[in-house]
Amino acid sequence: LRFPSCWTWARCQDNGVSDPEQEKRWAELFDQLDLNKDGRVDVNELRTRLTAWGIGRSEVDEVVRVSDTDHDGQLDFEEFTQYLRTHERELRLMFHSLDRNNDGHIDVGEIQLSLRSLGVNVSTEQASRILQSIDRDGTMTIDWNEWRDHFLFNPLHNMEDIAHYWKHSLMLDIGEQLTVPDEFSEKERRSGVVWRQLVAGAMAGAVSRTGTAPLDRLKVFLQVHGSSGVSLFGGLRGMVQEGGLRSLWRGNGINVLKIAPESAIKFMAYEQIKWLIRGSKEGGSLRVQERFIAGSLAGATAQTIIYPMEVLKTRLTLRKTGQYSGMADCAKQILRKEGVRAFYKGYVPNTLGIIPYAGIDLAVYETLKNAWLQRYCMGSADPGVLVLLGCGTVSSTCGQLASYPLALIRTHMQAQASADGAPQLSMVGQFKHIVSHEGVPGLYRGIAPNFLKVIPAVSISYVVYEHMKKALGVGS
Repeated sequence: LRFPSCWTWARCQDNGVSDPEQEKRWAELFDQLDLNKDGRVDVNELRTRLTAWGIGRSEVDEVVRVSDTDHDGQLDFEEFTQYLRTHERELRLMFHSLDRNNDGHIDVGEIQLSLRSLGVNVSTEQASRILQSIDRDGTMTIDWNEWRDHFLFNPLHNMEDIAHYWKHSLMLDIGEQLTVPDEFSEKERRSGVVWRQLVAGAMAGAVSRTGTAPLDRLKVFLQVHGSSGVSLFGGLRGMVQEGGLRSLWRGNGINVLKIAPESAIKFMAYEQIKWLIRGSKEGGSLRVQERFIAGSLAGATAQTIIYPMEVLKTRLTLRKTGQYSGMADCAKQILRKEGVRAFYKGYVPNTLGIIPYAGIDLAVYETLKNAWLQRYCMGSADPGVLVLLGCGTVSSTCGQLASYPLALIRTHMQAQASADGAPQLSMVGQFKHIVSHEGVPGLYRGIAPNFLKVIPAVSISYVVYEHMKKALGVGS
């Protein structure tokens, strides 16, 4: 199929004149989507066929919303071709804005130049991965047909949408340290997208943490009391017997409350550290190792400021019925009995734990995502929700395995003053005590409920995050 020049093509479309081959292609496509052959394509047919082609459900719903002009939940051939006519016009204009030398092909350099003009710097390796995900014939260039087929049912309307589609990844709050924030352009910061996305993430984290709070409390309970032989179900039963079902959510209030300040501080610190690493040049995208350094330092900065809330969370999680009347009472009692320094117990192992967690989490996440793109390069430039969720779950699990002993020692140090007469052990002292009494497996006490909560936490977080982004007007 050969198209006329961009100007001639656009003028023909505006005059309502279509290429006969184009009409034939549209008819064949409509016939493939019309599964029951009734001359109309309903939402379920579109979802069934397009999801099998790797198109996300949200994109399918957006196609229906845009093209269903009579709002009957079905597309007739006229509505279908009108959508394709309009969308292919937009795609053609985007293609020509990328094809800077007008040779009919987009190469790696042109992708880099176009994204840089929109405030997004990508490396040659990143641009190559983007190109490979669209390049079907292995020429390391993208022609019009490849471009059109790739984005035909993806409702992107301009180059800013394309840049956002290529740039952003999916990093979800599962109640653990998430130390590497997403990167945003200056335009996104000025438009308020950053803060709306942070609010969406905070809401997702709040719902996710609340939904998995019983498992989180069980983890802390086993970390501190598991040496006495308490089992998973025994610990759960003991907590319910001591304080009823509501006791399973002890400590969740402050765990949710600290999400917003931690996310905001982490983002602002990340931006400043990125500026120090790469300079003030707008759009500077960090390499993986630079993101690791910046993310770890930003995470440490946020943890330093909000760490007293971490101590309060542990004390409230482990409290007996009637021990504290609330967060304020807990803070007053700690301050009166133990002094200000008690609010930073366990700070050293907590800060040290950020480095292996952030490094392994990010490295595994990027490795898995890039391996998928390289192996299945016929798919989307965005690997898709299930792939990203899978990568995030595996990378988080690996990060937790590496940092969990430090997290356990931190919890011990945070909780040790709550038991009258308990020895005040240092980080090294805690480590020696646990290994000498329980062996190396003692350093992983309570990790089972921690792993059990990963999948439900990721699922809840993703669903809430997507709904909040739509409600706040943040592009998916």
